[in-house]
Amino acid sequence: MPCNLSLRQVVNSKNTLTFISCFVIFLKSSFAQDVFVAVAANFSAPMQKIAPLFEKESGHKVIMSIGSTGGFYSQIKNGAPFQILLSADTQTPKRLAQEGFAQKDTQFTYATGRLVLWSSRENYVDANAKILSTQSFQKIAIADPKLAPYGLASIETLKNLHLLSTLESKIVQGESIAQAYQFVFTQNADLGFVALSQVVQDGKISHGSAWIVPNNLHNPIQQDAILLRAGYSNEAAKSLLNFLKSPNAKSIIASFGYDI
Repeated sequence: MPCNLSLRQVVNSKNTLTFISCFVIFLKSSFAQDVFVAVAANFSAPMQKIAPLFEKESGHKVIMSIGSTGGFYSQIKNGAPFQILLSADTQTPKRLAQEGFAQKDTQFTYATGRLVLWSSRENYVDANAKILSTQSFQKIAIADPKLAPYGLASIETLKNLHLLSTLESKIVQGESIAQAYQFVFTQNADLGFVALSQVVQDGKISHGSAWIVPNNLHNPIQQDAILLRAGYSNEAAKSLLNFLKSPNAKSIIASFGYDI
């Protein structure tokens, strides 16, 4: 659409709509900002669908970094310029607020995650996870429980199944849930505990075989967002937090197996 109309042309009623459209585009581009978001690894896929919708609606640009929640905590305290944290837990945003790195009243739960025992092999993990008891595998992957809430939930699950001590020698740890997924995807581990969001598509396990861990086997994986100190004056950051509460965003989040 050409936006080089003169004032005389604007007076012509035929050009009025074009002028208005051009003016709106001008306003959007004038106030467009970048927003730097630290995204917990389990939420990578949903965020890659949410970000373009937000950018189209707002004119702002989302710049994402994907990693472990524990890793982001250290980076933020050491001056990383993230403006929003999409955490995999509630405690990390709370700590950052208490320590002056985030705005307390902006914290909210954007999703509740689900843990799944998964293998990239078809018909390998049975519907009741009996494979854990038979121990007919060499390696089981989890995320580092000190850095990743999904890793902690994995340990809690094994404890509640009374299998942690017997399986401890078979456990391989990834720094984040993304790395744990890669271990299993590449079959460097026979199976592993990963986020349901990593292996679900349109409400179904996309490939391989899986057992969705019952919620009563671990503490809830409640995932909170918060505005970080670097984003206090960034309207794009505040707009993105609000967008995560919208029906469109919630629909995408639910499609990846999260409870909302």
